Amino acid sequence: MQMKRPTTRGRRRGFTLIEVLLVLAILGVIAAMVVPNLLGTQRSSMIKQTKISIRGVENVLRLYAHDHDGNYPQSLDQLLLKEEIAGDVKGPYVREMPKDAWGTPFFYQNPSKQPINQNVEQPDVWSAGPNKQDDGGSGDDINNWTQETDV
Repeated sequence: MQMKRPTTRGRRRGFTLIEVLLVLAILGVIAAMVVPNLLGTQRSSMIKQTKISIRGVENVLRLYAHDHDGNYPQSLDQLLLKEEIAGDVKGPYVREMPKDAWGTPFFYQNPSKQPINQNVEQPDVWSAGPNKQDDGGSGDDINNWTQETDV
């Protein structure tokens, strides 16, 4: 007499609802721990990137001033122009309007209204910062006249 083999009907073929919910709950806990850390790091990185970009704009402004007898441009738009100075073609100094890490154009003030910049004859350059609202260089704005050394 032949023995019958057990059928596969009694075997499980998938996951139960409880198992799926448990996995989703675990993934939710992991995401709740990781996402806030990533967001804080991204904001900090974008602030540092903007500070570096401001320094780049300052360097371009110095180059412009060097070519124009120490005179800074009245607006950042002048950095986009090509012009002839004493028979020599100068500019454009940038290919496109400089922007911060949030894609917002920088603000520019010449002459400077900040006491620290008035002593070194350097125009004010600032970004609206993470909130994208121009606070005149204060609040969460990122500027070139505060004494910060973290970049």
